[in-house]
Amino acid sequence: MIKNPKISNLESVIEEIQTPCYVCEEALLEENLKRLQYIKKNSGAKILLALKGFALQDTFYLVRQYLDGCTASGLHEAKLAREAFDKEVHTYSPAFKDGDIDEIINISDHVVFNSFSQWQKFKPKALNRVSYGIRVNPEVSSAPVALYDPCAKYSRLGVTKKAFNEDSLEGLDGLHFHALCEQNADALEMVLKGFERNFGKYIPQMKWVNFGGGHHITREDYDIERLIRLIKDFKKRYNDITVYLEPGEAVGWQSGALVASVLDIIENDMQIAILDTSAEAHMPDTLAMPYRAQIRGACEPNEKKYTYRLAGNTCLAGDIIGDYSFDEELKIGDKLIFEDMIHYTIVKNTTFNGIKLPDLALLKKDGSYEILKRFGYEEYRRRN
Repeated sequence: MIKNPKISNLESVIEEIQTPCYVCEEALLEENLKRLQYIKKNSGAKILLALKGFALQDTFYLVRQYLDGCTASGLHEAKLAREAFDKEVHTYSPAFKDGDIDEIINISDHVVFNSFSQWQKFKPKALNRVSYGIRVNPEVSSAPVALYDPCAKYSRLGVTKKAFNEDSLEGLDGLHFHALCEQNADALEMVLKGFERNFGKYIPQMKWVNFGGGHHITREDYDIERLIRLIKDFKKRYNDITVYLEPGEAVGWQSGALVASVLDIIENDMQIAILDTSAEAHMPDTLAMPYRAQIRGACEPNEKKYTYRLAGNTCLAGDIIGDYSFDEELKIGDKLIFEDMIHYTIVKNTTFNGIKLPDLALLKKDGSYEILKRFGYEEYRRRN
């Protein structure tokens, strides 16, 4: 059984880091990849990197050694997958644009349509060029947050059993579903039952089934052996059909941090530390959903001696990261390490208010520290 101790060495280079900066730790990333490789080897499944969650292309030299390719959410991600990863490219979008579809077909190995109307529209262009699939909605809501529930009522994502057009299956090789969000194998087992109940009779006609993402495989308490059994049993039921998983967050899970500095400390009925990072621009999930960023050495407010409200350096009044307590008083110039900030942050960053995009850096296994990209004014100017 693969262990994943998640031992960070970031503090060994903290003095070298110019903030704000995302630092990916090569050793931690490889631990995740080894766990994914273990699942591949023991289940027979193929595993793709979902670029929507983790797209740090300067680490692809490592990721491609372990995974089978990438899954893309449209033309630009597909181009990055082909140019920078260059293994299997699977592309799905809620709706493809006429101006994009030819290039998407040319650079993809699999193209998954969200509806039969899109499949019928593009079928004349598509046939006999790559492998095509249709996304289905298993109608089993398991995601813990409504914002991320693809099976919620009125969802636009995937074809329901009621809307499924079995007369339009000619030319389709696979079925795709995605219903999970940061969940364990028990949730997948529940979703699989719904998927097979609603669409099981069509699976024998298919060459592959894609189980989507949201599998929190690299989390320490994830039941890997249960996942392996689910995949093997599914393949056995359907004549060794090819199964794909496409985690994004799980690839980058706990493999890197965002390092920020304290710029000022002000008093307004409490101590407020203004940082050179931003909830709005750099960690939007803190505002979009009930998510609390973890900070190394910090606790909930008032658990430790000194409590501060941490705020971003934009003019948005609500650019608040949260309230945290520390053993020691914060000082201007102190560096804070926001844990687990490599996935679903870099891919969502903005230049709102002209704030600087954080640098991207890599802490290598040999202990050396490398700046991968440094952003400045030109990035803001180019995007406006």
